[in-house]
Amino acid sequence: MNSAEPLVRNNRHHHRFELEIDGKLSIIAYQDIDDQTLAVVHTEVDRSLEGKGVGSRLVAGMLSYVESHDLKIVPLCPFVAAYLERHPEWSHVVSTEYSVNDF
Repeated sequence: MNSAEPLVRNNRHHHRFELEIDGKLSIIAYQDIDDQTLAVVHTEVDRSLEGKGVGSRLVAGMLSYVESHDLKIVPLCPFVAAYLERHPEWSHVVSTEYSVNDF
């Protein structure tokens, strides 16, 4: 990865992961379920960046953060759920304690 490439960051104050590209902010919003689990509720990519892989970069960055911080997610967002179906190697970060049906 290019060191100048934008990184996904966790903005805990706003409960969202953020990726800024060309001055435009894309986000994944979440809610804390408990100290180790996040309910991922919404992904939003600026219209001008749609179709350029930004959403996938955002999800991949969020999943890397979750993994490195020993967290789990409940994928309530359809975009994140679809990404996880295409990338089963990330199934280990999906909560087995909670499910989509719990919400």
